[in-house]
Amino acid sequence: MFTYGLHIVCIMFARRRGDKGTRKQTKNKQQNNNTFMGFFSFTKDIAIDLGTANTIIICEDKIMVDEPSVVALDNKTDKVIAVGKKAQLMHQRTNPEIRTIRPLGDGVIADFYAAEQMIKGMIKMLNTRRSWFQPPLRIVICVPSGATQVERRAVRDSSERAGGKEVYLIDEPMAAAVGIDLKVEEPIGNMIVDIGGGTTEVAVISLGGIVTKTSIRTAGDAFTADIMEYMRRQHSLKVGEVTAEEIKINVGSVLTKLDNPPDDYDLEGANVLTSMPIKVSVSYQEIAHCLDKSIQKVEGAVMNTLENTPPELYTDIVKNGIHLTGGGALMRGLDKRLTEKINIKFKVAEDPLRAVARGTGIALKNLNRFNFLYRT
Repeated sequence: MFTYGLHIVCIMFARRRGDKGTRKQTKNKQQNNNTFMGFFSFTKDIAIDLGTANTIIICEDKIMVDEPSVVALDNKTDKVIAVGKKAQLMHQRTNPEIRTIRPLGDGVIADFYAAEQMIKGMIKMLNTRRSWFQPPLRIVICVPSGATQVERRAVRDSSERAGGKEVYLIDEPMAAAVGIDLKVEEPIGNMIVDIGGGTTEVAVISLGGIVTKTSIRTAGDAFTADIMEYMRRQHSLKVGEVTAEEIKINVGSVLTKLDNPPDDYDLEGANVLTSMPIKVSVSYQEIAHCLDKSIQKVEGAVMNTLENTPPELYTDIVKNGIHLTGGGALMRGLDKRLTEKINIKFKVAEDPLRAVARGTGIALKNLNRFNFLYRT
């Protein structure tokens, strides 16, 4: 009887030991599987400032891509020929077999297919080394605050088709405010005027949200169109977008009197009437006159936003000033003109061209903290 009982105890001990061994093997196997899956299931986080004129992509806290928002396509096959700077060199210089497209107009997607191909092409620029495995993307991308729900969905869909597994949207003025280190989550009124390529975004921000805003489609592209029209009307000179942009950069101004005026800008082109080559010298005073109506629209947008601002926040804005971001903020004399017109101090942000991109990158690292990020 004792021998039989000892035999039973030995069998139970062996089974228990075997069970422990099996459980240990199963646990090790699960850990190995988790490690294996963890190695391959990571995502790559990127922030995109999808601008009408330029697109900036931030990855790993660095600006990895800063390219013109242009794509060149084959007219027969719709195959992508070039993206960014290479496509910009082709713009308005193509033959009938190639077309160059600026997929964004007025800050939103105007050509869905071209936008998708452009985003894909620029994301490929991030992958400097070839790899057989491409991780899914988590993307934060900015949109104009005045964009409709359909326009926002178009941005999201284009990003998803370009490889985005998770796509978050952020309004441009909010991204600009974050990018210049304003205290957007505190109960303080901050005002942003972001003059981009397609839209001018004016917004008052407090407690992590936009209190009041105005979005107008008068911005860098409108300034370029004004210059093209002025050169045709005043000097009988045909100029394209690229040349008008060069004029804007070299002698662009909103005041007829500057402390440090730029030299006149010389250019050659075809006479509108005779098609003969002519040479013209353009001064900053001329550009100030031709841009006056568009700048008045920007002033009106600022005044409209201030009129709808609660009194307590208005007091904060008068005290702290109004911040200018975007490429249009670099226009000579703009801060001085707005300050004199509205009687509130206007400040040009440091590196205003990349303020929105920096803010989008900061938002990427604070997905769980910032409640102003959303998914449509």
